Amino acid sequence: MTDAPSLMFLETAEAAEAVERLFDREAQVFAEIGRVIAERQPAVVSMSARGSSDHAASFFKYLFEIHAGIPVASIGPSVASVYNAPLKLERALHITISQSGASPDIIAAQHAASKGGAVTVAVVNVADSPLARAADIVLPIHAGPERSVAATKSFIASAAALAGIAQAAARSDALGAALARLPQALRAACDVDWQPVLPLVGHAASLYTTGRGPGFAIALEAALKAKETAQLHAEAFSLAELMHGPMQLVDKGFPIIAFVPDDAALASSTQALDKLRGLGAQVAAFSSRDLGAITVETPTTGHGHLDPLVALVGYYRLIEQVARERGLNPDTPDKLKKVTETI
Repeated sequence: MTDAPSLMFLETAEAAEAVERLFDREAQVFAEIGRVIAERQPAVVSMSARGSSDHAASFFKYLFEIHAGIPVASIGPSVASVYNAPLKLERALHITISQSGASPDIIAAQHAASKGGAVTVAVVNVADSPLARAADIVLPIHAGPERSVAATKSFIASAAALAGIAQAAARSDALGAALARLPQALRAACDVDWQPVLPLVGHAASLYTTGRGPGFAIALEAALKAKETAQLHAEAFSLAELMHGPMQLVDKGFPIIAFVPDDAALASSTQALDKLRGLGAQVAAFSSRDLGAITVETPTTGHGHLDPLVALVGYYRLIEQVARERGLNPDTPDKLKKVTETI
């Protein structure tokens, strides 16, 4: 491996500028989506996505259900693209998340949602894409070209865009103020010290990633990045779910990476991590709070529901280094390509 920075490393640092562009340029679109939600009063918001974009959808699900009180349902794209099933989505809002906006299955799902009565929103990096052209509302994330196969800035920008939708629906001043602080927190996160976590995962054969609420959504993304960049087997569980069957695999030295924001779940999450340590697990926490010997103290937006997104910057830097130390190129996994078009 060359000592030159990887594209993954460089593109992670571009996330803050992407988020700034997003909120500078798309205020009218956020307002329009907020008006649609207020007028239609949807009983449910449906979503379709694949890969990292699906983890952004999970992040949105927690934010939207917590702040707007409206259930969010994930619709498998194959319901439309393979099984050709009609969708009954009168008055609903349907959101599709995609970097390329080109995969046939998510385009088919959006079409089925529209035919079923939903207003469709495309959250995309390529504004002139088939998905965007067919949507009722287009929300470009403004991440710019992303050359690394591993999605970093596009994931963060997509999640930020979805957080903006949640804020527009809930009209939460606290969430709005935190979104305004998000770019600054993302910049600062590029300098967090993640090195203490490296010995835990550098030679690991397997690990868990975990969290509660929005933190669990980020744990899902973290597990995927471990697989695709470092060829490291990782499973993501809600910290509550980890206390059930998955805990049986936890023994001395088992590595666990937790995303633990300062929110309503902090106390219960701290207790769960203490229990896992008692079983012998090596726990590393990404948090704005000091949660033990191995804590990557991350900058805060002032709102615990957004802070897991900030923590992800340090994690991306960590797993990029793990990949390089394993002799892998995190930008070009040998079995993957940047745009995957599924049916």
